[in-house]
Amino acid sequence: MDVFEAIKNRRSIRHYKPDIVDDKTIQTVLEAAHWAPSWGNIQCWRFIVIRDPKIKTDIADTLSRVKIDNEWVENAAAKSIKQAPVLIVICAEKGKAGCSADGTPVTDKGDYWFMFDIALAVENLTLAAHTLGLGTVIVGGFDAVKAAQLLGVPEGYAIVTMTPLGVPERKGQISPRKQLSEVLFKDKFNNR
Repeated sequence: MDVFEAIKNRRSIRHYKPDIVDDKTIQTVLEAAHWAPSWGNIQCWRFIVIRDPKIKTDIADTLSRVKIDNEWVENAAAKSIKQAPVLIVICAEKGKAGCSADGTPVTDKGDYWFMFDIALAVENLTLAAHTLGLGTVIVGGFDAVKAAQLLGVPEGYAIVTMTPLGVPERKGQISPRKQLSEVLFKDKFNNR
């Protein structure tokens, strides 16, 4: 599968088969993530691979509940985390990306440049998983402090996101995309 096919056909997967994902496959997916570009090549990412069902459930319980028809229900991503055989939690070392050697931020993004680096790594991870026939869904909306406590993440690091990883039970939904002409400007903003 070429990169453009992977980009266009990857979908968020929320339902997984119980099939085991072997260590070699996880290693391949994480190698792809690890080869992402990063600020000054500092590679601020750290990956926690979770298979233990109790730990996955504890992490799923940190997700925000969602309101549907005036009723608060479990976040669909929490179900995905419990169902998938693997959960990958992606952390960042703070005070490195977007910072000088002494940890002083050098961009207007402050100490949050790590979000860009993590996003690049996660994109590689999701595309690699897709090419191997695996599904992922990027998870946000969780209590990062509580999740960090559960996983023993030390001070100086932050949990940025997480994704279940497994064999899709069914295909993900196709999301509509805006026309490129709606988001493309020439030379200046709003100049079409």
